[in-house]
Amino acid sequence: MAGIAQIAEQLGVQVTGCDDNVYPPMSTRLADAGIAVKKGYSPDCLDTDIDLAVIGNVLSRGNPLVESILERGLAYTSGAQWLHDHVLTRRNVIAVAGTHGKTTTASMIAWILSQANMDPGYLIGGQPGNFAKTAELGSSEWFVIEADEYDCAFFDKRSKFVHYHPHVAVLNNLEFDHGDIYDSVKDIKKQFHHLLRIVPPNGVVVANRDDRNVLDVLDRGCWSPVEFTSLRQHQADWHAKVLNRDHSRFDIYCKRQKVGSVNWQCIGAHNLRNALSAIAACHAAGVATDTACTALEDYIPAKRRLECLSKTKTLCLYEDFAHHPTAIRVTLEALRSKHPDSRVIAIIDPGSNTMSCGMHGDALGRSLKGADQAIFYVSRDLAWNPNAMKTKTPTLTCRNHEQVLEALQLNLADNTVIICMGNRSFDGVPAWLAQQLEPSC
Repeated sequence: MAGIAQIAEQLGVQVTGCDDNVYPPMSTRLADAGIAVKKGYSPDCLDTDIDLAVIGNVLSRGNPLVESILERGLAYTSGAQWLHDHVLTRRNVIAVAGTHGKTTTASMIAWILSQANMDPGYLIGGQPGNFAKTAELGSSEWFVIEADEYDCAFFDKRSKFVHYHPHVAVLNNLEFDHGDIYDSVKDIKKQFHHLLRIVPPNGVVVANRDDRNVLDVLDRGCWSPVEFTSLRQHQADWHAKVLNRDHSRFDIYCKRQKVGSVNWQCIGAHNLRNALSAIAACHAAGVATDTACTALEDYIPAKRRLECLSKTKTLCLYEDFAHHPTAIRVTLEALRSKHPDSRVIAIIDPGSNTMSCGMHGDALGRSLKGADQAIFYVSRDLAWNPNAMKTKTPTLTCRNHEQVLEALQLNLADNTVIICMGNRSFDGVPAWLAQQLEPSC
């Protein structure tokens, strides 16, 4: 919603907004754009001369602001519908879908296109490292967007991405998530197939061949050319050969022919998969592979995507957006590959709707295998007890900042990596820890 507000402002629309909890980096971006944000959902937040209310999916019936909009008969729409009507119908859209990696892959694609002098528009759900803004209208025919399978609004329960009408659709991966609106992975596959149904015959679908659920979606029917990516199967259209342990150096192959090499600052197999998807998507947009590889060497990860907050001779503190067992697992694997001899402590904020309800079950416990210690930051009540979870990793539960710091100090060794993972504000814990622990050198 913050990105949509920025794009509307660039189109000359006077924009104001409100939210219950606004925090960086989005609060900073909105302030920089001159967009005022009011706290809370009082009907007083609405200007008397409002033309249109764009309502996010966090609001539902019973919310005082929603009730006021309906009672006054004001025009309203969802963010996804507004984008379609005012921006995307005039563009060639590259939509990045998947349970994991949407922000990173979309950021990579936007960066590659910009380095190819194509001046793309983009809407990214996090703060991309290579751009000052999270959203930009751009001047070219291309527009890059995260294609989220979450619903649009209380009055439109379809997935957001059905409004995006992509020319290039990227299917990175598919797992069960969003347990508050989906009952099973089968329901999510159905939504992903709705996305495939609207890719034109002259468009391209970039699909991860290593993901069984993605293949299941394609088996339901696809009417557009498919470009497969893989880290395992050399016969895929796009394949990568890893050159070092932490996946920061690799070669790119297209149709079994080496077409480029990348040496970059990212780590982990998951980021390599994202890069492969980004290169394939940009190739479909007309970007030469060597240009894409060169651009990735200067790619800066988005905020809260394995972001190093503090580093000393004996301690590294990272923050990541991981909030799903698979994302937690691959993030820990990436850190292990980068810091093989370090003690790894994972601090997890189980704030997502699915995790707070305990829907991930034992999968979450298994995902902690790469950590020597797991600390759950539980500042609000959960429907489950992290300390009762089945896992071989020792766990602790903390209720506030001070308890987290105390638990850390009891578990620090001479060579320690701390990773804070969660998709909400984390009550500022990562930044607070960066100040409390040994100063950066």
